[in-house]
Order: sequence, then structure tokens, then C-alpha cells
Amino acid sequence: MKKKEIIRLAKKDFEKAWVETAETLKKPHHDDQYPRLYLKTGKSHNLYDTIGELRKAYLQLGFDEVINPVFIEEDHIYRQFGPEAPAVLDRCFYLSGLPRPDIGLGLDKIEKIEKLGVNLDEDKIGNLKEVFRSYKKGDVSGDDLVHDLASSLEVDDESGLRVLEKVFPELRELKPLASTSTLRSHMTSGWFLTLQSLHQKKLMPIKLFSIDRCFRREQKEDSSHLMTYHSASCVWMDDEMTMDVGMAVSENLLHHFGFEKFKFMPDEKKSKYYIPTTQTEVYGYHPKLKDWVEVATFGLYSPLALSKYGMDKEVMNLGVGAERIAMILKQEEDIRALVYPQIYQKWHLNDREIASMLKINDYPSTDDGRILMDAIINTCQENGETPSPCEFIVFKGEFLGKNIEVKIIEPEQNTKLLGPAAWNQVFVYQGNIVGIPPHGLEGEIQDHFTSSAAEKGQSTNITYMDGIAAQAAYKIEELVADWDEKIKLRTTISRYISDVNLKLNDIALNYITSENKVIDVRGPIFCTIICEVLD
Repeated sequence: MKKKEIIRLAKKDFEKAWVETAETLKKPHHDDQYPRLYLKTGKSHNLYDTIGELRKAYLQLGFDEVINPVFIEEDHIYRQFGPEAPAVLDRCFYLSGLPRPDIGLGLDKIEKIEKLGVNLDEDKIGNLKEVFRSYKKGDVSGDDLVHDLASSLEVDDESGLRVLEKVFPELRELKPLASTSTLRSHMTSGWFLTLQSLHQKKLMPIKLFSIDRCFRREQKEDSSHLMTYHSASCVWMDDEMTMDVGMAVSENLLHHFGFEKFKFMPDEKKSKYYIPTTQTEVYGYHPKLKDWVEVATFGLYSPLALSKYGMDKEVMNLGVGAERIAMILKQEEDIRALVYPQIYQKWHLNDREIASMLKINDYPSTDDGRILMDAIINTCQENGETPSPCEFIVFKGEFLGKNIEVKIIEPEQNTKLLGPAAWNQVFVYQGNIVGIPPHGLEGEIQDHFTSSAAEKGQSTNITYMDGIAAQAAYKIEELVADWDEKIKLRTTISRYISDVNLKLNDIALNYITSENKVIDVRGPIFCTIICEVLD
């Protein structure tokens, strides 16, 4: 049988395996394509899990969800914060943009364009001037500038980009200019705009919540500060409002996360958009943490600030930091590790993950090959303790269209068919990969670490002989396909995982190396497998 036939049979087996798996998972599949497999669900982010629970809690309390404006003009900061506004603006990010300059098209630039291989005439020059005029007025976006320039010159976009880069360097030299628009630093800035729009359109009370990003221009990001965070904020507007409402909402919201007891303390920051003495910190006792932690702040908006937006109602505002709640629930001390675990969290692979990255390398690709692999394992299990010299026929007959004979032999005197480590099983324990002999083989397990690994470690369910038998069947498939006559496979002492036909993913290997863990699959195997083509 030729290699092409081997590949065809392997593909057929593969397609069959896909179909069988799909039927097992009860997933639909089509004859003209491989079925999609859903082996596991994805993993969500801890922060967004917390945000999801905050949304659920607010909705259960009867609050409607809104999205507050993100871009806030600095004028609103002065209206809301009063004398405190300059200090608040110091923490704000101002938005800036590149100016759109007048771009001239003199004779020198026309000559430069022609030197780049672009033939110009009056119509093309006029079209190019019109593109720059439209760009200046904002009718042409920056994304479309290259394409429109190329179209005006009747060249492709690549040539248009070269003209823009070589002839009009003033575009590359533009510097951004700041505007008076800021990124929202407090959710309150958005609440004033939202309530201004709704207070005369909806019946009282108005109960709203919003969970979204705010931005702070921190001097630096550290374990407790990021330049962007999620505020889980709500407002309750009515003709009359008391502090008891803030306390009740706080307690009910935080009960959702398992907090049992609460205490309220005056907040010394005293923001100007709150009525003096109403700004209150909320502390909750969490039984899992066995400690009091600050979880929220609430207060009543200042009538003076509200009047600047034409509002004569009373408003309670409660603010919860989503990251703060997530850090408490996950007992995380560094906000960077919570939000950006892929960057700041210590890299860790558990034993199960490492075990999933350890695979048999060479594996038979046909039904005949897999049947032969099982026959090798069964023969070794039945006769592994037989005193040598000895030999056993594993298989004799047709294999992939040819007659072969496969034997396991041990010609040396005074030993056994297999070495004592042949049935060692591979475990992962505390990040280490170790081969462990079964109980009763060469006596009981003595080493404490090995004993613990066998009891508590993650088994790969792979023995040394599993890997050796798979590789032998794979090599015999190649032997038949290549029209060779005989092959002898000899495995003596295992020192590395490759000696028993195992392969470890580079990710797991890098982790084991970086953590100074070990891979120990040493042991005497002494297995000799011979295959001969009979005709």
C-alpha cells in the first residue's frame, strides 16, 4: 500500500471520528463540512462577572438602566463642582485632535508629484485641490483621504499614499490641539445631563442606574489606581428624598453579594455637588473575609448644582466601584492583577492544565494501526514478567494490504520480557511531571513525593508502554507504506519524555522551566519490537 492510500484511509478515519463525536454531543452536522465541536465553554472575566451581578441587583431593585454621556464639556464641571472644578479638571483627560490645515498646491509640489510617475493635467490638478478643500472643511474624513487623493490623480491607493507621504509632509508634522471637551471622570457629570433631559418627561420617582467607564488622569497606575475604572452608579429623583433611601439601597444592593452587616460613616472628602454632611461612606462586613470593607459612597445632590440645570427635585446618588467589589469578592490585593491578569498576575498552570498539554507524539493513523497498538499493549500485559530469553508473536496476518509478522522479543539471559519501568504511569503533581510505578511492581512506593503524586496528582492515564506501542504501530504503518521489509524498535532506558514517545506543549515546558519544576520519567523499559513483511 502506497503512502497516498495510507493518507486516504487516515482521512476517512478522521472524518468518521468527527461524525461520531458530533453525534455523541448531539450537535448537527452537514455532509459538506466538518461538524463544529463544542468541547468546553469559554471563561469569563472576573470584573465583568461582577458587573453582571451589579446589573442584576439594580434591576431587581427597580432601577432602569441608562448610558450616560462620556464626553463632558468643561463648562459642566464648573456648573457641577463650583470652586472645586479646577482641582477636578486636573484629574480629567482633555480630548484633542489634529487640525485640518490649508494645503497648497504650488508648482514645486506639482513637479514632485510628476517625478513620482504621475501624469498631471489641469483636470487632475483641479480635482486634487477640491479634495484638499473638502478635507479642510471636514467633508472628507481622514480615513478616506488617501483613496480620494488617489482617485483624483487616477492612480491606485498605494501610489496615492506615496504622493501624500513624499509631497505633503506637513500632514505628518501636524500636532494635536486640545479642545474643551473632557472624558467623564465622575459618573455624576453624566447624571446631571441625563436628569436634565428626563426630569420633566417622566413621572416621579425616577430611578436609574448606569455601569460604565470613568477616566482619571492619575499620576501613575499602581496596585490601587488605574486611569480607567467602572462606576456602578444609581440616582433616585423625587419630590422629597432622605438619607434613609441611600442607606436602604446600599444595604439591598450589597446583600446581593453576601454582605450581612453595614455601617455608615461621614465621608471626609465632601464633594461640592453633594449637600454638606450628606456624603456618606458605606462599609460592609463580609463573612468570607471576616472584615469590614468600604464598598460604596452615597449622598444627596446639592440643590444649587441641580438648579443650574433647571431641576427643582431632590436626588440621591449612590456610587459603587465595580473593581472594588470584584477585588473584595476575589480577595485580590492588586487592581492591575484583577483587571489585566494576562499582564500582571503571576503565571500559573494547574496540574490538570499541564496534563492536558502532554500528548502521545507518534500515533497510528489507521484502524489497522490502532488495532495493532492495542495488540502490542495486551501482549506486553500478559507476558511482561516472562523470564528471558523469550519472544511472543503479537500479530501475524494482513495489515494495510500486506502480510506482516510482529513480535516482541528479549534475547538476553536472566531478565524479563520487559523492564521494571514499562508500566510506569505519568502523573503531574505540583507542576512536576513524574513517572510512577504501579503498586506491587518492584515493591511498594517508598518515596514520599512519589507517593503523594500518586495519591493527589493529576494522572495523564498514559503509561510508558502506551507511548512505545503507539510509536511502534505508527512506524509499522510507515514500514508498509514505504515497501520496506523489516524494522526493529528497541527502547532501553527512558531519560526524557521523548524516549517514551511523549510530547509536551511548549507553553507547559516554559512554565515548568520558569518555575524550576522537574520532568522525571526515568526508568528501565528494555522493550524490543520487530516487524517483518512476509511478502
